[in-house]
Formats: sequence, structure tokens, C-alpha cells
Amino acid sequence: MRTPRPRLTAGLLLTPLLAGCFSSSGDDSSSGSSGSGEGGRISVALAFPPAENYSPYGQDAFGLSRLGVAEGLTHLDANGTAVPALAESWSSEQGGRSWVFTLRDATFQDGGEVTAKAVADALTHAAEADPAPAALSGVQLTAEAVGDDQVKVTTEDADPVLPLRLTNPSLAVFSPEAYGKDGKVNPVGTATGPFELTRITGDTAATLDRFDDYWGGRAQASGIDAKFVSDGTARANALRTGDVDIAESLPVAQVASLDKGTAHEINTARITSLYLNTQAGEFKDAGLRAAAREAIDTSAVAKGVFEGYAEPAKGLYGPALTWAAGKRTEPTGRAKAADPQSKSITIATYNDRPELAETAQVLQQQLEKAGFTVKLEVRTYARLESDLLAKKFDAAVVSRNMMLDTGDPVTVLASDYTCDGSYNLSFLCDRNVDKLVTTAQAESDPAKRQDAAMKAEAAILGADAVIPLVHLKIVTGIGASVQGALLDPYERDFVGIGTRS
Repeated sequence: MRTPRPRLTAGLLLTPLLAGCFSSSGDDSSSGSSGSGEGGRISVALAFPPAENYSPYGQDAFGLSRLGVAEGLTHLDANGTAVPALAESWSSEQGGRSWVFTLRDATFQDGGEVTAKAVADALTHAAEADPAPAALSGVQLTAEAVGDDQVKVTTEDADPVLPLRLTNPSLAVFSPEAYGKDGKVNPVGTATGPFELTRITGDTAATLDRFDDYWGGRAQASGIDAKFVSDGTARANALRTGDVDIAESLPVAQVASLDKGTAHEINTARITSLYLNTQAGEFKDAGLRAAAREAIDTSAVAKGVFEGYAEPAKGLYGPALTWAAGKRTEPTGRAKAADPQSKSITIATYNDRPELAETAQVLQQQLEKAGFTVKLEVRTYARLESDLLAKKFDAAVVSRNMMLDTGDPVTVLASDYTCDGSYNLSFLCDRNVDKLVTTAQAESDPAKRQDAAMKAEAAILGADAVIPLVHLKIVTGIGASVQGALLDPYERDFVGIGTRS
């Protein structure tokens, strides 16, 4: 056992890259507080079923985070700041090439102690995962225990945003018992969060019980019953009938039918875009990509599909990121639009976010008017992801939170638009883009990092690899009896220790 240490109320925080950029549009019910009061179970409806059997190294990690199951060394607050989680403080060494994290006293849900060795091993497993977590795109990371209560994390190149990077749910820490010889991770009863995953019912439901030994205090709800409901109307109906207490990502068309005070909207860094496959199919031709861009009217999507809950996109970074507008530069070097000549293209999207299918239909009409022949492929995300990554479609309508991976404006560019990016749905491989992203990654000054990110954005848009459509607000349905539900602009937090009904 480690020698007990006094707990610190604050860590050595990384200078926030986005401090003050977000504001919550919820009321007091969106800001829970800790407490020890007894509460009943909470039922929630989530939009995205697990697509990878709850693997923490892909998108399922965000479900584990949103349900309060898993956490890492640091946590991202609403202002874009890295704050303490399993680490209570940290400091950098070697010009930012290594960071030392001092652990708090914490316990795994299987009863084991959170030791420096366990944390280092967990980060090593994440670094060696194939494919690598999006947060580690382009980053070579090693971790080692320093005594019983410190972990040293080193990167091949200086990484000024490492504390932010470690907030990503894909870098959550699990007990040694979670890691199998086949590289898979079993999160059932092996994490550190306030709620313990105790039962999984395929990809339809999960049962969570309160973890009474959580370091941050005892959760007020006794447990969570999670349902995965891809259909947005069904989620709204479940909230309306009282079948669930909280429902995420409600269709804008359903808001008017909800009881007064149950719909809570928040500005996010989420954007819906049309990704064009630059390596296979008709959009290998830059001229046809340019033709698609010129054919699309984003205002029709914002008004006709999102009914005021979105704004036409001017770039990848939207109005929720207040610094972006003043730093944006116009794309250059764009190809001249070619004649589509009835070229046949297939656009894929998923119906877990109901507006996406309708967006795809609007784009189909606009592109056909411009001379394309357009087919649509609509599935749940769980059934679509593998084919998206396998280059099976000409284009895809996808919703992406530009700050989701780390809260850093550069990280998503690396994962989504570089040659080695792990979530590169455009399959863009452009040396200039890679160079600009690499330059941005090396910047430690927040303002200069933002400037560099905008230069990379201009190059990406100049290649017509992606057509930004709209910047979104997210609507969460919260029952009148619920207190402490979390409205998070980064979409990582959903229920917490203060959430109760």
C-alpha cells in the first residue's frame, strides 16, 4: 500500500486552449454536485450502440465516459482545460517531451489499488493498440512507473498538450485484470468511475451499479439502466412517456412535442460535413470534388433540416469556438469544377442522428440537379463504420465534434486529414496538409497553435476533401424530476455523481 497523501484541490493545470469558449444553455439541472444522498436508479437512452464490443480504443470509449464508467489521468472541463482525475497534479520535463503525473489514492472497481504500474501498463496497452486511439494519432507514447504514486509519460517529440490528450476517454485506465492476451479490454467491473458496468445485453442495453468506493465521492443515484436507441423519435417518445429519465441527441423535429422545460440545448463544437473519398471512386477527381462543393447550398441544410438548431458552416471550426472566425483564411489552389456527366456516386450516412439521413436526401437533390447520379446508403453507425473506413463509398455525411478527441483544435486534424490519420474518412494524403498539421502540433503557445490550425484548415478545404455543412447545437431531453444531468459541449459527460431523480 502507498503511504496516504493529502489530496490537492487543484493540479498544475495546462493553460487552457479554449477557456471561455463555451457556455451552457441549461439551467441548474445541468450542473450536478456531489453528495451522499440516496437516490433511485436512472434510466437513460443513448443514441449510439456499442460498435466495438465496448473497446475503449474506439468510439465506444465515449459511451463508457458518458455513463461514468471509465476515466483517465485527467479530465476535460467545459472551458477546455485539463483538470485532475486519477492524477491530482502534473508537471513537464525535457521541454515538454515528458510529463510526470502524481496519482491520487483511488481504487479499481474490482477492489485493486490504482498504482503507478497499473496506470503505466494501461497507457502502454493503449499506445500499442491497433488501430491506435484517435487521440494518439501521430504520437509515439511510452509510460513508466516512478515509484508507487507517479507515472512518467514520454513522447518522441515534445507534446505541449499531453495533459489535454490524456483526457480522451480512449486513454482511460483499467485494472490489470481487464487486459486480455488478445489485446482486448474488458471494462466490466474493471474501471475507476462512479458507476460500475455490471451487465451487458448485446448492443441494446447495459446495467450499471454505483461504485461506492469512488475516489470522488459516492454517487447519488444507485445505478443506471442504459438503453441504446438508434431511432431519434423513439428516444423522444421514451422520454415523453417516462420510460427513460434522460435522452440524448433528440431530433429537432421532436422538440416542440416535448413537455416544457425538458428540452435543453447547448452549443457544441460539432459539425456535420460531407467527406469525399479522395482515393477511390469518382471523387478521386479533384474537379468532381469541386463540382460537388459548388452544387451544395449549406443554408438549405441549416434551415430545412435543422430548423434553427444549426448554422451554415464557413469552415471546420464553428461559432462555438469564438477564436476561429477572426483567424480564418480563405482556401487556395482549389481545382476548377468539372462537368459531372451523370457520374454515379454513393453517399453513406447513419440514422443514429436522425438529421443526417435527411441531410443526405437534401444533398442528393442538390447534386443530382448539378448533374450527378446519387444513391444513398443509410444504416446505424455500428453497421456502417467498418465500411466507411474501408473506402466503400464515394462520400459520407458524418457528424464530428472538432474538439472531441482532446479539446485541442489540432488533434482532430491529425486523426481525420493526415496520411496516417486513424479516422480519415476522406482518405486524404497530402504532403502539404501533413506538414501544416505537424507544424501546428509543435506549437505550445495557444494563440499560435490556433493560427497554425487555421492554416491547416485552409489547406484541407483547398483540397476539397471535405465540404463543411453546418455547425450544430445538441438537444438533450431531461425529465422534470431529474437533477444534476450534465450538458457537456465536448459530449463526454452525461451523468455524474450528482445526477439523481
